[in-house]
Amino acid sequence: MIIERAYAAVAPHREDAWPWNVPCVRALLADGLRFTAPVTFLVGENGSGKSTLVEGLAEGFGLDSWGGSHEWRYASHRPKSALGERIRFDAAPRGRRMMGSWSARKGFFLRAETALDALDREGFAPDTVSHGEGFLAAFRHKFLQPGLYVMDEPEAALSFGSCLELLGHIDELARSGGQVVCATHSPLLTALPGADIVEVGEHGMRRAAWDQLALVDHWRRYLADPRSYLRHVLG
Repeated sequence: MIIERAYAAVAPHREDAWPWNVPCVRALLADGLRFTAPVTFLVGENGSGKSTLVEGLAEGFGLDSWGGSHEWRYASHRPKSALGERIRFDAAPRGRRMMGSWSARKGFFLRAETALDALDREGFAPDTVSHGEGFLAAFRHKFLQPGLYVMDEPEAALSFGSCLELLGHIDELARSGGQVVCATHSPLLTALPGADIVEVGEHGMRRAAWDQLALVDHWRRYLADPRSYLRHVLG
């Protein structure tokens, strides 16, 4: 493990203003987020705040909010978000050594909408591969060293088979000493044995087993009987 807990050191702020009014951010302020496994998945509906949370975690670790590796420090010239400015970590011994100097820090922030741009900055040629292949290229060539790897919906461009390959890369990365925090809608990814799953929503944050997740239940029901869902949305 590299980080054991994330929390926010907060200056005076308006509790009714974004991002402090997002339930999962309020939970982070109140109790922090403890990491109990090398791979943590954050799941929840669109708008639940999981992307806000993973971006803040990436920024707190020193990764560019636009996406990219530890070797590219704020290549996008975007200022840190209000949450990212205040994220702090309780680190494991290896993490303390890593966070003690910039040159020792290793990691990558992969976000769906800017992944190919980030890969292009780092020497890949994304125009020569599909969007999905670009994602997998990051894992094959950049996600190699023990470090903190933060991802926002990496399954967005991937087929079923490619998601399985991604899952294998995540598992290999964790076994080699890396730590992964991933926001996702994928029942396939969240099925990784041994992963910790945190469900975010109006309740804030809570841990859940894979087979108790709402997203897993909906996919099961939909695949068993698509018409039971489609009749509500089709004329």
